[in-house]
Amino acid sequence: MRIESVALSYGVNVEWNAFLLGPVFKAQGWNDSPFNIYPTKGKYMWRDLERICDSLSIPFRRPSMFPRNGLLAARIATRFKSSSWIPDFVRAVYRANFADDLEIGDSAVVADCLAQIGLDANEILGSAKSVESKSLLRSQNDAAAQLNIFGAPSFVANGELFWGNDRLEQAFQWLAEPQR
Repeated sequence: MRIESVALSYGVNVEWNAFLLGPVFKAQGWNDSPFNIYPTKGKYMWRDLERICDSLSIPFRRPSMFPRNGLLAARIATRFKSSSWIPDFVRAVYRANFADDLEIGDSAVVADCLAQIGLDANEILGSAKSVESKSLLRSQNDAAAQLNIFGAPSFVANGELFWGNDRLEQAFQWLAEPQR
């Protein structure tokens, strides 16, 4: 929700690369989110997320179901990753899931996210369901695995992996520093 404003303050452009957490978790031997597998940690993480969002004035409501199926949204974000509207779309999907508690796996919810930012949902949804879009997302998941990404949000700066909202500024600082 805040990456672009932070990037702007560092004079850096963001390259959006969607991936699915399910395959990432599966590669680690998990069949669910660590929020669910480890209840004590999950309870802490949800509360921490509430505090973080409150401190940043980002609307947040714990989803009644987690994780949700983000496949369609991820295909759109991957297929159209170079489009100027992707950051707005990603924020709309996040709001739908983490503020409005909507089922982001439902194509009508995703269509509404697209409509909110003034786009023709029918054309984009059709393209997202194409064989090409499916292949692009698979490739993106493979790329995430090659980068050793294990969760979201993840940031890669000059080949270095940073994970978590609390590492966002550190990732941008890494870009500005001479490489070690």
